Amino acid sequence: MKRSFFLLGVLITCQLFSQTDTEIIKNIYNASLSNGQSYQWLDHLSNQIGSRLSGSLGAEKAVQYTKEELDKLGLDKVWLQPVMVPKWVRGNPEFAYIETAPGKTISVNICALGGSVATPLQGVKANVVEVHSLEELETLGREKIEGKIVFFNRPMDATQINTFTAYGGCVDQRGSGAKEATKFGAVGVIVRSMNLRLDDFPHTGGTNYGDTPINQRIPAAAISTNHAELLSSLLKIDKDVKFYFKQSCQQLADVQSYNVIGEITGSEFPKEIIVVGGHLDSWDLGDGAHDDGAGCTQSMDVVRLLKETGVKPKRTIRVVLFMNEENGMRGGNEYAKVAKQKGEKHVFALESDSGGFTPRGFSFDCDDASFNQVLNWKPLFEPYLIHYFVKGGSGADIGPLKDGKVVLAGLRPDTQRYFDYHHAANDTFDAINKRELELGAATMTSLVYLVDKYGFNSIGSSAQLKD
Repeated sequence: MKRSFFLLGVLITCQLFSQTDTEIIKNIYNASLSNGQSYQWLDHLSNQIGSRLSGSLGAEKAVQYTKEELDKLGLDKVWLQPVMVPKWVRGNPEFAYIETAPGKTISVNICALGGSVATPLQGVKANVVEVHSLEELETLGREKIEGKIVFFNRPMDATQINTFTAYGGCVDQRGSGAKEATKFGAVGVIVRSMNLRLDDFPHTGGTNYGDTPINQRIPAAAISTNHAELLSSLLKIDKDVKFYFKQSCQQLADVQSYNVIGEITGSEFPKEIIVVGGHLDSWDLGDGAHDDGAGCTQSMDVVRLLKETGVKPKRTIRVVLFMNEENGMRGGNEYAKVAKQKGEKHVFALESDSGGFTPRGFSFDCDDASFNQVLNWKPLFEPYLIHYFVKGGSGADIGPLKDGKVVLAGLRPDTQRYFDYHHAANDTFDAINKRELELGAATMTSLVYLVDKYGFNSIGSSAQLKD
């Protein structure tokens, strides 16, 4: 009996780690590193088009450009999926200063948070209340907050090795700070940028007023980490320090945009769909090279690399460039809604939205059986220093596809530098390393190849695990 189990184990190992799989994955990496297109596509997105905030001219140009490039790849189908998106505009550059005494001011770097209302034309100047959590607001109450600017100064936790955990631990003050401060009569909100290092770049990002009436909403802005430290230090010396800021942003009517979609039709199981994608929109301060131009061009290169290396997918491989992840999630929600209406069967979805840095592995949102199957493939990635296979989150845009059956995954690159650039003016093409970006594209392609070849037995996939 023991000998039978041993032989069975040998047979399974041979099937999983066949020379064919090893050679094909090697070919994929070789093709990406020697003839990849992700870097060239990203160069155009970043330097010829620039920022791509939903509803902007840049977003429109990006839709046109990426569709044209997908058309050139000779895919079986390329199309645009209409989606209505919000149109928020920043307006004139923001201006802010700290007033330490009448006539004595220090200019500081701020940027309006996405979705924020404008200040009055003359700006807002008031005393400042520094807090470190939403809960602290309630402790202080209206008596100490009314008529003042609330300064949220909870930094990202530098002891967290997973920088996304650090981000998640403080982003609530950006997302909900203005809504909560309004309840206590604040006249404005200033939020420490979500950044692990000290620098002069303010980082934007969405803020959500919830059901607060429009005429009661207060302006919200991010302040650079260096100037957050300065403001905090000055407040320790003098509680009467005042802060002034002016911004002219506004929310306009929704406009039509598109998800950009291309696919290779599966040769054996065309109704089983594998999605790979990123979000095409970006914030408006930089050119969105890491967030998320990198993920988009890597996803585009997945289908190109499969064709270049001669892989003929059994299942339909679909690249989706989602619109409006940053300030509405309209693209991801629309894609999932249409897929459900059409009765489409998605078996796997992979998203790249953590920057174009060196790939380390993947996180998977799936059942234990599917995850254990994925772990069997891990040794195929280890020659490329890909070791990180964990259960966890996947990606915002593919999240709406979750139904208990589809396996969701996120590419996990080294993120130690990601929040140096996230949502800031320095998220530009010069921060991209060509080789790291191409390694990520190859890593994504290799996983898609394996999922397509073997499927997931635990969710009733049509194919059996065989070579």
